[in-house]
Parts: sequence; structure tokens; C-alpha cells
Amino acid sequence: MNIQDVLNYFSTYGTMLLFIIVFLEYLNLPGLPAGVIMPAAGILVAQTDLSLSFAIFISVVAGVLGSLVLYGISFYGGAPLLEWILKKFPKLKPSVDKTIEIMKKRDCIGIFLCRLIPVLRTIVSIVAGVAKLNPIKFIISSTFGITIWNLVFILAGYFFGDWFLK
Repeated sequence: MNIQDVLNYFSTYGTMLLFIIVFLEYLNLPGLPAGVIMPAAGILVAQTDLSLSFAIFISVVAGVLGSLVLYGISFYGGAPLLEWILKKFPKLKPSVDKTIEIMKKRDCIGIFLCRLIPVLRTIVSIVAGVAKLNPIKFIISSTFGITIWNLVFILAGYFFGDWFLK
């Protein structure tokens, strides 16, 4: 699937599709990467009468809600799942332990920074949930990081859409 396919879907289903895809992405479910979805949303906004601020708002709300659901699952049931994964892949244990330690030590800043790093930006919800980090701090830190990430990619599509389509 390419950016033109995504644009066709967006033009048909609008911001509801953006919400669903971003929500699922932040749940770590397979789908289209943010590097395609967010710029496509920006291109669509630039080519239509959709509101840029509304598209950004929808993407942030979807990202925060998806992250919160994954955080909740990990908070209440993530430890047994994580233990099972570590039994299957024991070489991951030092990395997971270090990540949990950093998240506990760095708290809000760690969550915020992880939101700006590919791959970590979606798995940080699992680590924060298993580490039982404060949910309010998690939401606030995640919201800031998600906003910056989504804003950069949507604005890239908005301002450089012609280049993406070539």
C-alpha cells in the first residue's frame, strides 16, 4: 500500500479512518506506519477543506487513547505476558529490566522522550504499565510526546505533500 492508496481511503472515510488507524497503531497492532498515515493526513488536509488543527487533534486523541488502553492492559496483566515473552526470549531480559529501571527513575521525562523515538514510542506503554508508573503522569507525558510526533508528521504532509506524491 502506498501513500496514494491511503489518500483514497482518507478521502472516502475522513478523520474517522485517521482516528481508527492511529488508535490501532498505538495499541501496537499491525497496520500502516505513522510515517505513511500522518503525512497522508496532512496531504489530505492541504488538498481539502478539512481542518489541520482538527486532524492533529484527532490523531493525538487516538494516540493517547490507544496508549492508555495498552498501558491499562500492561498495568493489570502485563507482568505475566512479559514473563512469558522473557521465557521464550531470555536475551531480552536485560534490556527489559533496564528499560523498566529507566522508566521508574526518569518517570515523566522518560515517557516523553520515548514517544519521540521510533519503536520505543509505541512500546513505552507496555513498559510503563508493567512498571506501574503513575497513570496521570503517563497520560500527561504521553500527550506531549504524541502531540509533537504527530504534529511533525502531519505538518510534513501538509507542507511537503507535493513532494510525497512525486
